[in-house]
Amino acid sequence: MKNFQPVFYWGARLVAAIIMLQTLYFKFSGSEESVYIFSMIGMEPWGRIGVGVFELIASVLLLIPSGVWLGAILAIGLMVGAIGMHLTILGIEVMDDGGQLFIYAVVVTLCSCYAFWLSRSSIPEIIKAKFPLFLQQGKERV
Repeated sequence: MKNFQPVFYWGARLVAAIIMLQTLYFKFSGSEESVYIFSMIGMEPWGRIGVGVFELIASVLLLIPSGVWLGAILAIGLMVGAIGMHLTILGIEVMDDGGQLFIYAVVVTLCSCYAFWLSRSSIPEIIKAKFPLFLQQGKERV
């Protein structure tokens, strides 16, 4: 299993980045579904564009080895927001998509959590000191 860890690590990063990157076209082009979603939650158009920009940043960071931890945190935050909106306002299925966007959000969340966990040792010490002890890999626990 240890031999496959780098493959799973890169796979998780790529899956999360690709899913977020492929949705950017719809957000930035103002597709009917994106406009509908962000109108329903009262964030059209500024929220649609803003979320798209943050998803682009998260995707790029997930692909840069030293930035994985930060990209993963950003992706997790964005996807928790998306999942929350699906569960409270939008519903799992949006405009007869069969729950595809909800599933994408869950997949990106899981992949990003895995990527963050494996990249936590690359978090700068000044930032790591603010994290809970279980994330401070390599430090003595008192």
